[in-house]
Amino acid sequence: MAIAMDINSDLGESFGAYTIGNDGKLMEYITSASVACGWHAGDPVVMEKTVALAMEKGIGIGAHPGYPDLMGFGRREMMLKPSEVYAYVLYQIGALQAFVRAAGGRLQHVKPHGALYNQACKDQSLATEICRAARDIDPNLIILAPYSSAFRPAAEKIGLPFAAEFFADRAYLPDGNLVPRTREGAVIHDAELACARVLKMAQQGSVTCIDGSELKMRCVSVCVHGDNAAALESVRKIREALEHNKVEVKPMKELV
Repeated sequence: MAIAMDINSDLGESFGAYTIGNDGKLMEYITSASVACGWHAGDPVVMEKTVALAMEKGIGIGAHPGYPDLMGFGRREMMLKPSEVYAYVLYQIGALQAFVRAAGGRLQHVKPHGALYNQACKDQSLATEICRAARDIDPNLIILAPYSSAFRPAAEKIGLPFAAEFFADRAYLPDGNLVPRTREGAVIHDAELACARVLKMAQQGSVTCIDGSELKMRCVSVCVHGDNAAALESVRKIREALEHNKVEVKPMKELV
């Protein structure tokens, strides 16, 4: 059974006059925040405000770089050269790092977003370039990604710390990948179910996949997507359940 876990959420995804998620209330329960860097979501003002609030709450801050796809929320695949991915990610991490440093903090981790994340999970060359961009900014940055993905060996080869995450509100395929959002049942909106899945993973190190099979995994961080309508209820229940079962909740930098 896990004795400590991090709870992370993807935040700072509002843009201009458009508000997405409930960042302020979610930060009452999470210990790490992956902040959008302005390409798939977010903008400089939102980035600054999100970083300031996370600093105030003592939450670990990570960069959440994605494809330049505001209209598609970064969830549409792009065919880029690995060298282009390196430049895109370096640019975005650097932008968020500027806000973190200006606020007197230090960036904790890097977690790619959406299609970039999903493609790199299966493509070693993309995962390597993302890790290389993180290392070239700060060799202490933690790479946050699935345990069974291409990110783990890429991070180990590059020399970066790695934290495996579990998605409380997403269904899994037997190979460890997430069920595509286009498929029914891919996103879990039931807070009670999300909470039960997290407890099972923490206590047994496994998750029930969408086909009913069991998948073993070792994770130090649990993700609740900030744009999920049930996010606030889910993350509240998850934190309460973990603490009730004597699983300490703390930022991933203290667990890796």
